Amino acid sequence: MNMHLVDWGIVAAMLGVLVWGAVSTRKYTRSVAAFLAAERCGGRYLISVASGMAQLGVISLVWFFEQNYQVGYTPYWWGSMEGPAMIIMALSGWVIYRYRQTRAMTLAQFFEMRYSRNFRIFAGLTAYLAGIINFGIFPAIGARFFISMCGLPASIGLAGLEVGMFPLLMALLLSVSLVFTFWGGQIAVMVTDFLQGTLSNIVFAVLIVFLMATFPWEKIADVLMSAPAEQSLVHPFKLGKEKHFDFWYYVIGVVIMFYSALGWQGVQGYNCSAKDAHEAKMAGIIGSWRIRVLMLIVLVLPICVRTFLHHPDYAGQAAAVQASLDALDTDALRNQARTPLVMGAILPKGLMGLACAAMLAAFISTHDTYLHSWGTILVQDVILPFRKKPFTPQQHLRLLRYSICGVALTIFVFSLLFKPTQYIAMFCALTASVFVGGAGSAIIGGLYWKHGTTPAAWAAMITGMTQSLAGIIVKQVDKTFPLTGQEITFWTIVSAVTVYVLVSLLGPRKVFNMDRLLHRGQYAVAGETTTSYGDARTWLEKLGFSRDFTGTDRIVTYITLGWPLVWTLIFLAGTVYNLVVDVPADSWLSFWHGWTWFILACSVVVTIWFTVGGVRDLTFLIRSLRTGAKDPLDDGRVND
Repeated sequence: MNMHLVDWGIVAAMLGVLVWGAVSTRKYTRSVAAFLAAERCGGRYLISVASGMAQLGVISLVWFFEQNYQVGYTPYWWGSMEGPAMIIMALSGWVIYRYRQTRAMTLAQFFEMRYSRNFRIFAGLTAYLAGIINFGIFPAIGARFFISMCGLPASIGLAGLEVGMFPLLMALLLSVSLVFTFWGGQIAVMVTDFLQGTLSNIVFAVLIVFLMATFPWEKIADVLMSAPAEQSLVHPFKLGKEKHFDFWYYVIGVVIMFYSALGWQGVQGYNCSAKDAHEAKMAGIIGSWRIRVLMLIVLVLPICVRTFLHHPDYAGQAAAVQASLDALDTDALRNQARTPLVMGAILPKGLMGLACAAMLAAFISTHDTYLHSWGTILVQDVILPFRKKPFTPQQHLRLLRYSICGVALTIFVFSLLFKPTQYIAMFCALTASVFVGGAGSAIIGGLYWKHGTTPAAWAAMITGMTQSLAGIIVKQVDKTFPLTGQEITFWTIVSAVTVYVLVSLLGPRKVFNMDRLLHRGQYAVAGETTTSYGDARTWLEKLGFSRDFTGTDRIVTYITLGWPLVWTLIFLAGTVYNLVVDVPADSWLSFWHGWTWFILACSVVVTIWFTVGGVRDLTFLIRSLRTGAKDPLDDGRVND
């Protein structure tokens, strides 16, 4: 057992705060709109911190721990290719702005508004099934992480029976997430995720400082420089033999980022919870800070883990960890257990409790959000469209809660039965593409192209689903198949886009009323700020700085977008220089050393900034829920 009494006390205190936050929201969840979309009262910082934490999760942390243990600093150089894409997406409010203008509560509701009710049902069912498959491994990954990190026994005795720790811990962790979601719906999810996100940001910064102080840079450098030729951990131009996370992995990642915007519905409650479309756009702009600076932990920790396992100075301590890894059945399980086992071996009392609390927060935040998303999608997009007589609010809320419980039970069973065979990143890319592979075309085409048709949406969705399912089957059966999950996803996207465009152009031509869909002009909703980019008058407005922007909004946006712009220029200059000059790995090592401390300093500033803004938004949320009017017809049905 790696946890001391003080560590358990820290974890218990964190859970107490979260329970208080969830209980305090129960009285506000009196309407379907409150349960589904927090009555659309979310501010930018609250949504940014909470949704960022919801997307993090233990499974995402393990995903990045696996990747960065394998490739070190190199993905952060090639990840700079996302800079221009982030700027374009942020300024334009790519997809999220127009989606919020539709006032849809789920993506499939938008599909009914734009295409047809039958397509809504089909898309909703596809999203639900793909989501359940994807979500199905989350409890298992989380439970194994905590068993390894905390040094928990394989089984314990309960009422005279020997109960396995793995299923017991999964049940306990899922129960906490389920209770939060059951009580307060999206309101409870958003409030508790914000509290968890704030805690995790602080703990991760403290943990990074501890790791950098515990593992001298000289020892880290020795291990980083000992990597095989053409599989460098510091030189991004020496990846010729890296099979999984090579240059093309990151290029495809940029394509997927554009295409899949809003496509994956694991956090769909946040997509419709903003006060208005402009607030949703600003949440997207500032939310990119989490990826840029607040995720430094997923790089520093696996690099220190690699140093612990491979540097001769730690050989004695590492032997016990290596023995535990060798006892596991598959490489996939060993990859997942590596980081938590080392954490349990190196973290001191107190910090161990903080780290465990932060990881538990990451687990709960993802699970309560995903439970809410997939449970509500089943009701809203598969069951509700078949209902001729509307549910009463009480019936509707009861059915939503039952559906969420069903999701929890399903993923528990799935996690018990599923055997991991590949990197988490590849599995998630494949399962997500079952829906996103085709849905991305229907979303982008539906929001931006008035000539996109219903048959085209059907064709794209079926194409994406078929290719992705074939990819999953092939990867499970044939371990030597040459394409990675990322590459299969890319070709699925290409096929779906091609089919959508061809069917729209070659089939019956139709012109859709986009103003009505987006509540513009004569269809505008009183009290909501929306701007048509076709009405832009100045060059700044054409760039995305619409008339909705206040002076503060402009300053925040300038700072936020200046960051990727600067790093993009550094990336371009560095890439050209490295193509001309053979830069030694030592120079790259020095660059990454300075870069690490600089990003850490920035993460502290961003944590303070987002915490202050989030508390302000949280106050606004509670005040609005107390005084705002409730619309019983605002329940996700499409009424003409």
